[in-house]
Amino acid sequence: MPRLGKAGRDDQDDVVTGIAVMNRTLQTNEVIARLKSEVDKINSDGTLPPGVRMEPYYDRSTLVNVTTHTVLHNLLFGCLLVFLIQWIFLGDLRSAIIVSANIPVALFFSIIVLVLLGDSANLLSVGAVDFGIIVDSAVILVENVFRNMQKTKNEQHDLMDEHARRHAEVHLASNTKGGWAHRIRVIYVSAMQVDRAVLFSSAITVAAFIPLFTMQGVEGQIFNPMARTYAYALTGALFATFTITPVLASFLLPKHVEETETIFVHAIRKVYSPVLKWALDRQKTTVGIGLVFLLVAGLLLPRIGTEFLPALEEGNLWIRATMPATISLEAGMDKVNRMREILKKHPEVITVVSQHGRPDDGSDASGFYNAELFVPLKSFDDWPKGYTKDMLVEEVQNEFAAEFPGIEFNFSQYIQDNIEEGLSGVKGANSVKIIGPDLPTLEKLADQVLHEMNQVKGVADLGVFRVLGQPNFNITVDRAKAARYGLNSGDVNSVVQAAAGGTQATTMLENERQFALSVRLAPEYRSNLEAIRNIKVGYVTPSGSTAYVPLRELATISLDTGASYIFHERNQRFIPVKFSVRGRDLGSTVSDAQARIANKVVLPNGYRIEWAGEFEEMQQAKQRLAVVLPIAIGIILVLLYTLFNSLRDSLLTLAAIPFSIAGGIVALYFSGLDLSISAAIGFVSLFGVSVMNGILIITYFNYLILEGKTPLEAMLNAAEQRMRPMLMTALSACIGLLPAAISTGIGSQVQRPLATVVVGGMLLGPIMLLIVAPALQVMVIEWSNRRAEKRRRRGACLGEDEK
Repeated sequence: MPRLGKAGRDDQDDVVTGIAVMNRTLQTNEVIARLKSEVDKINSDGTLPPGVRMEPYYDRSTLVNVTTHTVLHNLLFGCLLVFLIQWIFLGDLRSAIIVSANIPVALFFSIIVLVLLGDSANLLSVGAVDFGIIVDSAVILVENVFRNMQKTKNEQHDLMDEHARRHAEVHLASNTKGGWAHRIRVIYVSAMQVDRAVLFSSAITVAAFIPLFTMQGVEGQIFNPMARTYAYALTGALFATFTITPVLASFLLPKHVEETETIFVHAIRKVYSPVLKWALDRQKTTVGIGLVFLLVAGLLLPRIGTEFLPALEEGNLWIRATMPATISLEAGMDKVNRMREILKKHPEVITVVSQHGRPDDGSDASGFYNAELFVPLKSFDDWPKGYTKDMLVEEVQNEFAAEFPGIEFNFSQYIQDNIEEGLSGVKGANSVKIIGPDLPTLEKLADQVLHEMNQVKGVADLGVFRVLGQPNFNITVDRAKAARYGLNSGDVNSVVQAAAGGTQATTMLENERQFALSVRLAPEYRSNLEAIRNIKVGYVTPSGSTAYVPLRELATISLDTGASYIFHERNQRFIPVKFSVRGRDLGSTVSDAQARIANKVVLPNGYRIEWAGEFEEMQQAKQRLAVVLPIAIGIILVLLYTLFNSLRDSLLTLAAIPFSIAGGIVALYFSGLDLSISAAIGFVSLFGVSVMNGILIITYFNYLILEGKTPLEAMLNAAEQRMRPMLMTALSACIGLLPAAISTGIGSQVQRPLATVVVGGMLLGPIMLLIVAPALQVMVIEWSNRRAEKRRRRGACLGEDEK
């Protein structure tokens, strides 16, 4: 059998490589541990010949361990920061401990559910969970308990009497003898004051993650586990909030809580109170400032690039070299060996493994023109200071371009390359598919597309997968000439097959195994065009004897150029132009390329262009989000209406969302990150916390209105009273993901856009919410009340006229 491929490693140009493919239902760490055990056993039990051993050169557990370390570092640091926020705002270590106790409860609850359902934790399902959001319900409850316990005895008695009167729970009245202690009653009443707000806030946060459950493809594999983990963690935190948190408060909070504020909160209130009064006195001006902020964010949005998903840094390179289609295995090996030498001389490279041609199992239909090089890299901590992976790639590209003119290279990473090939359908991150029936026309159009895309900034690794150029040895049987010798085309084809390709002559037995024995002409009788023409074809003469005639007398024999590979999709031919994007965002790069191609490339009738790969997935994800996000907002609105029984209050609660989204946009712009699916999930995460803060204000505002205060007075008191819990929830969500937003370690790339959006939204959004939203809400409420008063008066006038 002719050899179809060859593998090499470093200075060894002929090695045997193997890949262990894991079942998708299994766990990486478990499978790798079993593989290592088997490799050690094979190396030591004499299975292999002397001097031969199995040596792993890629172990995915290394990437898993590194990313796990990054995630755990961000989680622990985030938890510590959340704890410090609670301590700073409440000024009480015990209260901070009570709130922070919800974090392990929520985490363990989600892990228990994941184990019971057979799900696994991945980089985003745990790493992107914001424990600041998880503890928000406990923050609200503990802050309310803490605030009520700071009140005087008379104020606490009035609070309990009011609650007993409204909810018909007479046993909670201050004058009730026996039963619960005074302290327990205060904690219970404090929890009941915020129970509906906390319950609906958690439900709304879960509802905000509905879009994540609808995602498909690669983004679905990444973000669906995150959505489930978030839902499990929020459920566990909700249980803990109304069970563990009150119990811990009854044990840990001091008996006498002084009515004081921390220096930090006092400083904020000292600034906030006059600003709030100014905002409520100048409502139109304040709302105008808020609109300007939203307008600025809207103007920044088009300046933010777009991409599908940030590339996860794997710590390796996967380089694909595409040589001329007619090259032989022997002719290509010198070039592949030289590629390994060039790569190995870089001190950042651990080893280089090359795969040239087609694997023995035929799993990858590659010709001798294809060579793939796997390059594991040392830890970035060991690299020279200031030297980056992008610099290394640029150096290697320049060296390859100088050494191998005419060979196209594609740079990616091991796992990333497999995902990209699955998305684009070709060996590249993205592809332009030119679809049509005629192969020469397709090649002509591909060259035009290649020329136009070469002018677009950001396009890299550009190349055409040629479909023509393969030498074809064509033998066309002349039926009339063959018939003169009593032959048909099948007889001639059988002779050609046996002479050039070989045919089975017999079967050879070796112990219990059987081997087919094939025969064909010696190489000198089939190695060139003239030799093939002289192949003797036997025929029976009229006298019954056998005679021979040269093949050239029976067929037309020619050496032509034909198709080397034909790409099909939905039973249609196409030719792909592959490309990557570097140094620029995917969305604007493809947009420029599409514009150039539309203006410069004229497609004949029956031909069309499709864009595949990351760009196609990004467009499909956008389309799904455009449908699902309004549905999620509609569900949130229904939940709010169920809480308030008022469409006006429900819409006013949603007023917090635009400010948080604007804050996320500003954060993305100034951090230099692109708008990706990861960032979009960050915006979804903002919905729950933003609405929670809106619920806090509107709920307390309605409570004060029932006490007879005017809308202006009620909003002033509600905003001042809820300032601390709102800032605590917002800053907890912000600080909880701050480590992930600034992290640069391996595994942080996918988290960063999501974390940056949440940090920006929860840092800038609440500022606008605490100042602009109250003014907007008072404007709307007073306008609504005036309209209601006019309708009432009009109805009264009509009644007088009838009389």
